[in-house]
Amino acid sequence: MQPRVQLISSKTTRTMGMPKPACCVLVGVCLLYLLCPSAICKQERPNFVLFMVDDMGYGDVGCFGNDTIRTPNIDRLAAEGAKLTHHLAAASMCTPSRAAFLTGRYPIRSGMGSNHEVRHFPFLGNTAGLPTNETTFATLFREAGYATALIGKWHLGLTCASGRLCYHPNNHGFNYYYGAPLTNTRECNQDGGSPYHESTDYRVRYIPFCWACLAGAISVILLKLLGKLRIRWLWLLSVQMLLALILAFPIVFLHQVLPLNCLLMENEMIVEQPYSLENLTPNLVNKSVKFIEDNADRPFLLFHSFLKVHTALFTTKEFEGRSQHGRYGDNVEEMDWAVGRILDVIEKKGLSEKTFVYLTSDNGGHVEEISVKDGQREGGHNGILRGGKGMGGWDGGIRMPTVLRWPKDVRPGTVVDEPTSHMDVFPTVLRLAHLKIPADRVIDGRDLMPLLTGNKTVSDHQFLVHYCGSTIHAARYRPPKGKSVWKAHYTTPKWDPGTEGCYEDFLCQCRRSWQVEHHDPPLLFNIGKDPSERNPITPENEPKFAEIVATIAESVKDHRSSIEEVESQFSLRNIMWRPWLQPCCGHFPFCSCTNTP
Repeated sequence: MQPRVQLISSKTTRTMGMPKPACCVLVGVCLLYLLCPSAICKQERPNFVLFMVDDMGYGDVGCFGNDTIRTPNIDRLAAEGAKLTHHLAAASMCTPSRAAFLTGRYPIRSGMGSNHEVRHFPFLGNTAGLPTNETTFATLFREAGYATALIGKWHLGLTCASGRLCYHPNNHGFNYYYGAPLTNTRECNQDGGSPYHESTDYRVRYIPFCWACLAGAISVILLKLLGKLRIRWLWLLSVQMLLALILAFPIVFLHQVLPLNCLLMENEMIVEQPYSLENLTPNLVNKSVKFIEDNADRPFLLFHSFLKVHTALFTTKEFEGRSQHGRYGDNVEEMDWAVGRILDVIEKKGLSEKTFVYLTSDNGGHVEEISVKDGQREGGHNGILRGGKGMGGWDGGIRMPTVLRWPKDVRPGTVVDEPTSHMDVFPTVLRLAHLKIPADRVIDGRDLMPLLTGNKTVSDHQFLVHYCGSTIHAARYRPPKGKSVWKAHYTTPKWDPGTEGCYEDFLCQCRRSWQVEHHDPPLLFNIGKDPSERNPITPENEPKFAEIVATIAESVKDHRSSIEEVESQFSLRNIMWRPWLQPCCGHFPFCSCTNTP
């Protein structure tokens, strides 16, 4: 039914002191707004293309100092827009980092901070996921009439206890989804090995324990044959068979069950299991290109979430052996090519001037990632920054190479050196789209636009805390004046001797006393002057040491008081594998299909 509009008579208009032509214009505008408000809103609202790379290091990109890996398309974004040199992930692992990116909130607020060694969702057949009461920016965009799509990696859960796909991207704001609901792992490559085989628990504890059990079993059988044991053969063999099954389970699980997670879904349908790595990048790029082409005449939000440069490393034949940094460099260059393909279609459709483009990594490069085949380094390079993936406090794990382009407001070549965060994307894109920021919850992100336009020169983040799982390892303080950025480390990982990594364990951990070192007073650095965190601040070289440490400690206390207790998505009950919840194309455990979407 058309809205009823009462026209104002010319006599009434003159009484109000308004000229008749002006009145007609006003009435026309009012009629247009009443009859077609959504069309006006859509014309004013920009498009958004958000790229997230998996495990890319700060030093892997040309515009961040790498002159041997070629990234011309990422460099082009920086030249045509802005480079954020102090852009921080809310976690040094993919699952909590991505939760914070989508919600604008510290992961601990949504139960995405782990209190044990597993800090990512290890498989799909469990009940862990981004809670349904969390609001992603995609949800708000979809409600406002945007076309929304996620192409690529999700890794924020899939199935709740009822068996419904409660945590699926379609239920977190994305109209269209095509990609891997978990992630890319070495198990997805037939000859990629497994990181679990390299861990201390597997090599130093599990394997020797298996040999000891085997020796014990043989000894018991020999004693029985020699008549030294009065045990019935049936009972003896039954116990040994049960023990063998228990010991064999981890190996069977690694080799048979984990590869079942290497699947692609289109919306809620499995279209490939296991997926083929060879042409995966072009496949995902083509989906993003098609989404843009299909929605070029309406506002859209595209989140292209790369499965690379996480291991297993994979490229098309065109990029094999192309870089100076082996398979890892090849992957970075193919990823950059994919960015270029999507930027080209934006330009071809005439959308460049009204499309906000953003690119970042979910966490730092994985310094301990070494190939099990030939010893080649397969993790990212974090440049001058110390630490890497899994290290919640060191900047190598949380400081991301980030570029963006927004021709309407951001000058080409802009550089922002102030502390910013992944969480800032949430309020930034909402305000650019003229959407309201939720008022029913704490939003930790801050609008980036004042810094990007030069209206502000100091970050709105006076304090930022840095978690490792559910434990605060460090905190950052940006005073309102000056150039200093102070950072206090309360806990740091114990690196292997002579290294700056945890190669024995494959990944640094957060809590165990033999894996971390606590600092009281905290290690203090001025990362405004010392981004490499090589020169600790002490009471001897900084008169305000005690004041700075006390100020940061008070901010940490205030932050902790703002955290409400929620269910941990990383509880053993939630992350425990349930075979009946494992997505399967076919008959479990023989899951296999290649369907045409």
